[in-house]
Amino acid sequence: MPPRKPALVFIFITLFLDILGIGLVVPILPKLVEEVAGGGIDRAAYLYGWLIGLYALMQFLFAPVIGNLSDRFGRRPVILLSLFGSGLDYFLLAWAPTLAWFFVGRILSGITGANYAAAVAYIADVSPPERRAMNFGLVGAAFGLGFIFGPALGGWLGDYGLRVPFIAAGVLTLLNWLYGFFILPESLKVENRRRFQLGRANPVGALLQLRRHRLVLGLSFSYFLSGLAHQVYPSIWVLYTGYRYGWGTKQTGLSLALVGLMTAIVQGGLTRRVIPKIGERRAALFGFGVMAVALTGYGLAPEGWIVYPIIVFGSLSGLAVPAIQGMISRTVGDDEQGGIQGTLTALQSVAGATGPLLATAVFGFFLSDQAPAVVPGAPFFLSSALAVMAGFLAARSFRRNPVVAGGP
Repeated sequence: MPPRKPALVFIFITLFLDILGIGLVVPILPKLVEEVAGGGIDRAAYLYGWLIGLYALMQFLFAPVIGNLSDRFGRRPVILLSLFGSGLDYFLLAWAPTLAWFFVGRILSGITGANYAAAVAYIADVSPPERRAMNFGLVGAAFGLGFIFGPALGGWLGDYGLRVPFIAAGVLTLLNWLYGFFILPESLKVENRRRFQLGRANPVGALLQLRRHRLVLGLSFSYFLSGLAHQVYPSIWVLYTGYRYGWGTKQTGLSLALVGLMTAIVQGGLTRRVIPKIGERRAALFGFGVMAVALTGYGLAPEGWIVYPIIVFGSLSGLAVPAIQGMISRTVGDDEQGGIQGTLTALQSVAGATGPLLATAVFGFFLSDQAPAVVPGAPFFLSSALAVMAGFLAARSFRRNPVVAGGP
């Protein structure tokens, strides 16, 4: 029997279902928490915040573990086990009788959702070094499409019952697991596997390991800052557009759908054409520059219609992250791909946990009586500054490591 070909399509579907599953439950989880917990919307909002933070914390703790396990045992068993656990977890959440079970379910969601590290490492395994940045664009495309369909489908299914979206997510995930069980080949060669070490697998130890590669260390901080800047969108987009432009759910939904569509177009197609032509370094710096300009534009836009062309222009910032990931992946060995992707996932989890707190705090302060002036766009200006810092750190890393950063 001939060996099966690497299944990039399966990895794309897996990443798509990861974000689709999250999007499916976003519209209904706050209401479901209120229904189960009782005590009014104020208590539900408090508990919902803890559930969101718990998910990010679990990803921070377990992404390095899953990434390093995939370096030891291979990508296939780790991805399939995570998928199977994720599918069962959705059913647990669907029939969770008490609030305590919801917390158990979110802990398991965060752990199994860390399969992102192994999935991205799979892409690195099967991609030639010069094509990794292009193929990493599939990650953003999957997230963009999941961001389009997830909330819309979740809201529609939620009309039939608040627990129905969980069941749908569980069925889709287990079908994908079954598909992967039969078609997904192993991507990590036996000679490229390495012994599992706890020092690499805990998040602190994983971050300390970055010091061994100067370019990786600098680019990882750029990666983190760009993720932190990006958190302004899910944190205050609805609040900001409602306050400044009087948008309702329809306008907000349309704008978010456009964000998802443009993300899929840029990272699913444009990265594969642009990055090979201009190189990873220029693509990264260009992307960070666009991000800074677009974020400033959101904060300054006096009319709601201006937001739409900014979304289209700002989507070009999606060139930065695949380029950064490609350079980081090329810098480390084939036996470290899972570990480094786990570390990057952990950094994104930190950004996901702290970014919303920072953005909402700044937004609330600059609308309060204590602020020196009413500046609703202040969180976007702060995120723009973070994007500039990300670009500065990347440029400095390129200057200090010109040979490594030059690469293929």
